[in-house]
Amino acid sequence: MNIIQHEQAPVFAAGDTSVIGYAAPSRGAAQVSLWRLDLAPGSTSPLHYMDCEEVFLGLQGTVLATVDGCERELGAGDCLIVPAGTPFTFQVQGPDPFAAVACIPAGGEATLVDSGVTFAPPWAE
Repeated sequence: MNIIQHEQAPVFAAGDTSVIGYAAPSRGAAQVSLWRLDLAPGSTSPLHYMDCEEVFLGLQGTVLATVDGCERELGAGDCLIVPAGTPFTFQVQGPDPFAAVACIPAGGEATLVDSGVTFAPPWAE
């Protein structure tokens, strides 16, 4: 059994995005990676896709999720399931930040649509 204390969870910052890494292979999880995602008001995540399914559970605020060209609002208590290989992005349009918990199978990789660069999200390793 592993417990990842909030104070011990690694924090990753990229512009107006903050990610807190919880479950991951490097922290004792064999099959699932899970993290908290915080997006600042007015921010947009890069358009990308995963090589595996990714699931988001909104915790606070709202975000405009564009998934394979379809726009939908995602808010607190809403769950978004993005199939593998499906391009998506988030845009925070209101004055409040957006927070969600996200998870993928361990070992998942992301690909940036604009550049084609593929990488393992560092919070999920």
